[in-house]
Amino acid sequence: MTPVDTETGKRRPPGRSGERRGSHSAGRGGSRMDPRISARRTAVMKEQGRRRLRVLVIGLVGTGCIVGGWYLIHSPLLSARSVTVTGIVHETAAQVEAQAGLAGHPPLLDVNTGAAATAVERMPWVRSATVRVSWPDGVHIAVTEETPRLVVSEPGGRWVSLSADGRVLSVSTARPPGLILLTVPQSPGAPGSVIAARDEPGLRVASTLPTSFAAQVTAVTVEPAGWIQLAMTTPIVVDIGSAAELTAKYEDVSSILAGATLHNGDVIDVSVPDAPTVTAG
Repeated sequence: MTPVDTETGKRRPPGRSGERRGSHSAGRGGSRMDPRISARRTAVMKEQGRRRLRVLVIGLVGTGCIVGGWYLIHSPLLSARSVTVTGIVHETAAQVEAQAGLAGHPPLLDVNTGAAATAVERMPWVRSATVRVSWPDGVHIAVTEETPRLVVSEPGGRWVSLSADGRVLSVSTARPPGLILLTVPQSPGAPGSVIAARDEPGLRVASTLPTSFAAQVTAVTVEPAGWIQLAMTTPIVVDIGSAAELTAKYEDVSSILAGATLHNGDVIDVSVPDAPTVTAG
C-alpha cells in the first residue's frame, strides 16, 4: 500500500520512508569509536602491562641479588678461616685467636678489628695489638708483648713478674733472672691486673731509675709509710724517702757514687734533695 502523508493528505512516493530509516540508521552508526582510537588504546594498555611486568621482574631480580649476596658474604667462603698471629712469645696463637673472638671463624664482614685488638690487649703479656682483615678469608694480628722489669716475692715461694707500668705478667715458682726485686706493702693480683695504688711510689722509682746507676740497683723496697729504699750491688743502701723530687734525688745519688769512697753497708740518704748524707754502715 502506498503510504499517505499525514500533513498534506497526499500519497508519499515509495522510498521516502526507507530513506528516513536509512538516514536514522546512518546517524546511529556514526556514534561508534574510531578504529584508530581503539587500536591506540589497546596498544597503551599492552605497554602498561609490559611496564608493570618489567618492574616486577627487576624487583624480583634485585631481591634475589640482595639475598644471595647476604648469604655469600656470610658463607664459609668469606669467613675468617686463615688467622695469623705475630709477635707472641708468652701467649699462644690459639689463645690470641680465641681472645679476639675468631675461634669460631666468623664472616669477615662481622669482624670488628678495633674491638678485637682491644680484647687482645687485655691479655697479660700483650702491650699492644693491631688487627687487620685480608679478603677473602684472612685476619692478621700483630702483637707487641710487655717486657718484664720487676719481680715481687710472695709467700709460698711464688714470684710475680711485673712490667714497668705495674702490670702483672706471670706467677712462677722460680725467680726470673735479671729483674729488680720490688717489695711493696700489698701483694699483686692475678696476671693481667695492675698493682695497687699504695704500691705505686715504689713502682715509680723502679721504672724511672737513671742509666747512671740503674744497673747497680738490685731491689726497691717500699715501707708501709711510703718510705722508699734502694739496695745496691756494692752493697750499700740508698734512702730515697718519698717519691717526690726524684730527678734531684737521682742527681745526688749519681754524684756520690761517682765521687765518694764508699764501704759495704754505707747508707746514702737523699730524702732531702740537694742535702744528701752518707752514714757509715
